[in-house]
Amino acid sequence: MQNLLMLIFYVFSFYAFLPGLISRTFGFRAFKRGRVEREIALTFDDGPDPRYTPQLLDLLKRYGAKATFFVVGAHAEQHPELLKRMVEEGHVIGIHNYEHKTNWLMRPKTVKRHIHRTEDVIKRATGSRAIYYRPPWGIVNMFDYSLGNLHIILWSSLFGDWRYKLGAKRLEQRLMRKLKAGEVILLHDCGTTPGADERAPENMIKALEAYVAEGTRRGFRFVAIDEMIALTEKSKALVPSRVKRIMIRLWLSWEQIFHTVYRTIPVGYPEPSFHYRMTKYHGGDLPLGENQEPLRKGDPIVELHFDNKLLMKIAHKSSSPIASAIRLVRAMEKELPHLAAVIGEDPIAREAKAMYGVTMITRGADRLGFQIHDLPKGVFLRVTKLYLRLLMSVLTPSNKSGSDKKSDKLASEIIPRIVTFSIPELLKIAQSAKVVSVQEKESRRNRSVSRPVQDAEQMDMELDGAVMERPGG
Repeated sequence: MQNLLMLIFYVFSFYAFLPGLISRTFGFRAFKRGRVEREIALTFDDGPDPRYTPQLLDLLKRYGAKATFFVVGAHAEQHPELLKRMVEEGHVIGIHNYEHKTNWLMRPKTVKRHIHRTEDVIKRATGSRAIYYRPPWGIVNMFDYSLGNLHIILWSSLFGDWRYKLGAKRLEQRLMRKLKAGEVILLHDCGTTPGADERAPENMIKALEAYVAEGTRRGFRFVAIDEMIALTEKSKALVPSRVKRIMIRLWLSWEQIFHTVYRTIPVGYPEPSFHYRMTKYHGGDLPLGENQEPLRKGDPIVELHFDNKLLMKIAHKSSSPIASAIRLVRAMEKELPHLAAVIGEDPIAREAKAMYGVTMITRGADRLGFQIHDLPKGVFLRVTKLYLRLLMSVLTPSNKSGSDKKSDKLASEIIPRIVTFSIPELLKIAQSAKVVSVQEKESRRNRSVSRPVQDAEQMDMELDGAVMERPGG
């Protein structure tokens, strides 16, 4: 008898308990939370209900909110008109078994019969098959993972709204604590399932209206689960792998060592956009424009460097290196007056002959007033090209579409060039620039070698599972 009980325990654990625990804890083979900027997914189980579901649909329509309804097949079969209305108003319908029974207590064959029967009900009512599935109580068994044509959807937050005694006000307070991007909210639009109170959806609808109204006021979007998944997949594609995050941290640490050793001066507060240092020019003569002496060997220059952390942020907002180049020129155009003001207030820098830099991104620089020059052929050109391409490969996203790869091929043909800006011309821009803040001046005086550690910690916060901005422009 003891052996029989042990066998039952092991079978039950592997069939039901462990798969359920893994899915709920780690989200294995299931979607439970979005990685988005301002979207929230509303999901409703157990309906449709002829009394409460129409009220809920009216509420969603008033606010332009979309939702996902995981319907019980037996209820849906009695009210096909509600399923049709859901689809017509832009909502998504998922499966919640034909009857509200737990998958733990059913054989795999029985679970599949529940799913297929509900699927047929939805198809007859709407003309489309459901592709999303939420098992009752979120309880899966090991065979649910083999439902290859269905996406299992769980939730990030539930609130006990099936209990009427909870009250609308307390439910509203619980909801407001979860007014966050990426939430997959679970509520119930029917109170006739086992364990629920029949009038509980009254409170849910009252609390939900306050939640949606406040969320809309704050700029959140309420979307169906298909849009939440699509946005999350786009966001994940822009999050660097663990190896790449380590590479970025090492690269930024190396950059900070460079800035410390060469005593570069940051421009921008609190996050710098550029760094510069005073040095002497060592190349051949370079023209600086009409009526100006050329830049000659030994002349003092302001050597300019883009901040690599800024470059990384721009790259991760962009869909390709070419898009990164365009964004970088726009950033330069925006920050050039401020850079000019900083140099204008530096008594040593303002006596230099020119501002000087080497970059692969020169498109549009001449429009800003820069002179563009070819690097002399030789070892320096080859080393510079290798360095800049390595820099872009470290700081730009790894996941690429076909169009991105074509853009990368074009980017690989871009050659590094010298850009110069005569200091007298730069000082003319400085006259119309904003005044450099006291905080920025103080930050330049108090630069510390602890900065690489601070950057590394912040980078972990920004990259380790954080929401990345979607490509644009």
